[in-house]
Amino acid sequence: MGCASSKQFKRGAAAGHEDPAILAKETTFSVSEVEVLYELFKKISHSIFKDGLIHKEEFQLALFRNSNKKNLFADRIFDLFDLKRNGVIDFGEFVRSLDIFHPETPLADKIAFAFRLYDLRGTGFIEREELYEMVVAILNESDLLLSDDAVEQIVDQTFKQADLNSDGKIDPDEWKAFARKNPGLLKNMTLPYLKDITMAFPNFVMNSGVGDEEL
Repeated sequence: MGCASSKQFKRGAAAGHEDPAILAKETTFSVSEVEVLYELFKKISHSIFKDGLIHKEEFQLALFRNSNKKNLFADRIFDLFDLKRNGVIDFGEFVRSLDIFHPETPLADKIAFAFRLYDLRGTGFIEREELYEMVVAILNESDLLLSDDAVEQIVDQTFKQADLNSDGKIDPDEWKAFARKNPGLLKNMTLPYLKDITMAFPNFVMNSGVGDEEL
């Protein structure tokens, strides 16, 4: 598997992808794990446009099996993965962003990423309206429907616990303290299978569904 992956990666690298050794050095992933992630990236990035970059529609398709489903949570994840802010995700961005979800990534990094996820306007604070929108989006993504009153109660309780200086917004330090007291908040920030993706997908490279002619 490693040989096939390395060979295919070198072909992809020639098209502009970063060296797996560099990505492994900058992240928690090993070189072999980066190579397996390339197979996953390749499959997603060829699902609609076949240009070796992940567009938002392809990202949506990978998450929901539906490229037209609109969800604020998925939009925010895509925006945070799109480090260069150019509307697509390249392989380097894909690996570096997935690293946040690795089980061995420091908790502080996960907390900071989650803060940025909820800070919809990029103001450096989480405001009530932003939290409300994200709670609704996350519930919808989980196919859970709650009344407006129930969502308001969730937001009220969150601000009661997190907004320590009662200024109507949550700053990064308040968020950090709140997240450490409520670890369940970060449950979605860890994907257990990333700890050893080569074992989680032992046949992934051979059965990725992407033929050589698509590279």
